[in-house]
Amino acid sequence: MTTESLNRRDFLKLGMAAGAVAAASALPRAACAAPANCSLGECLELTPEAMAEASGPVSASWRSIRLTAAEIRNPAIRTRVEAILDTPAPTLTKGMGSAEKKAIHKELTAKGLLKDVAEKDFLPPVADSAKAPQPFYAAPGSGYGSHHAYPGGLATHTGLNTRVSLSIYDGYREVYDYMLDRDVVIAAQLLHDLHKPWVFQWGGDGESRSEMKLAGTGEHHPLGVAESIVRGLPAEVIVAQACAHNHPRTEADEAQVVGWIQAAAIIAGVDPVKRGLLAEDGKTLPLPRRQEGFVTHLGDHDWVLTVPAAQWLVPVMKKVAVRDYKLSEGDLDKKPFKQFRNYVFSQATIMSLYETYAAKGEAELVRTVHSIVTPA
Repeated sequence: MTTESLNRRDFLKLGMAAGAVAAASALPRAACAAPANCSLGECLELTPEAMAEASGPVSASWRSIRLTAAEIRNPAIRTRVEAILDTPAPTLTKGMGSAEKKAIHKELTAKGLLKDVAEKDFLPPVADSAKAPQPFYAAPGSGYGSHHAYPGGLATHTGLNTRVSLSIYDGYREVYDYMLDRDVVIAAQLLHDLHKPWVFQWGGDGESRSEMKLAGTGEHHPLGVAESIVRGLPAEVIVAQACAHNHPRTEADEAQVVGWIQAAAIIAGVDPVKRGLLAEDGKTLPLPRRQEGFVTHLGDHDWVLTVPAAQWLVPVMKKVAVRDYKLSEGDLDKKPFKQFRNYVFSQATIMSLYETYAAKGEAELVRTVHSIVTPA
């Protein structure tokens, strides 16, 4: 087959085959692996883990994440990062009974770090503090109406962001001879969304849990910082991780980061100043400020492209689902459509599908979707 004759559908099939081979070593083998091309009925039976494990892009991203983690030279940091990737369990909840949870909720509320969140809704559900609700590689990258909302989305999101962060690191090193701490750059980016597997647990209807707010941002962020504290990551990694959602360029910006660290410290039960996470007055980051956190923030901008791509693509997918897969309008808010979109997105990624749609038109997008799920 020549390069010229290799069309999008053929390429996708080859990618799935290659992904299946890579998954043999990059991901655990699925108990019931998803087929490369399945029916809508088969999609309805697949678990999020099976979808992620069948995906070439997810497998490649997961492998990239693990290889990058292995590049961390400091063995203490590397060991802790790899342990979190292996088991992103909410160990911060260990020993946290109802009385402890109530006290944390009360303190966060009193300090203005938690608003309009009832005590019963504070913290995602957790059955066992030592077990993750799902593997890192099977989690979505964000809420269901946002970016990377498919099984394996967290892996592709983190994989892309880590590549971007290292490119920024390399650029500053080569142009300015500016030697940032590469271990911190890697660790902070790999861990910046570590509690999305806990926060965005998949429901039986194919949609992920809705996220609460904490300290003015999505709860996954301060909870992830708290987990890094509990897991014993160095202060410089935790501070850089906390900067993922904003950079401390202005007083107002820095106040946000300080708030996330304060919330995380309350949950983790530590003094953020004594732990080296804040300056002596508790009002700024440690001085002089390191700039690895700026790189973490800049690297975590995959969402700038992926949020609009998802928002523009989902309506087209709904039209295709009704026309070609005989779903009813009522099904579009229920499991049939959610499982359909989850599987298609996990196998091809939203970004690849949107690029096809934008560059080659709806007909080619539809042909690609048909190559993943057989039309009715």
